[in-house]
Amino acid sequence: MRIAVTRTGGFAGLTRRGELETTGRADAPRLNSLARDALSDRTTTSGAPDGFRYEITVGDRTVRVDDPHLTEAQRALIRAVLES
Repeated sequence: MRIAVTRTGGFAGLTRRGELETTGRADAPRLNSLARDALSDRTTTSGAPDGFRYEITVGDRTVRVDDPHLTEAQRALIRAVLES
């Protein structure tokens, strides 16, 4: 499963992007589960001023979420992808 995360916004307005492929990874079951949960948890609230906005794409599905209104699954998945 290919997972991509784009973070925009923040005080400096910088964009950061990360992508990973879960196939063959030891932590693939955990990442795939987080991805399914992150896509099903669609938050539509607006973020805080100078906060981050995230776009999470798994395959052909994309959700857009704002910090600080992330679910635990979204937060864990974003961290895993951006730190990979």
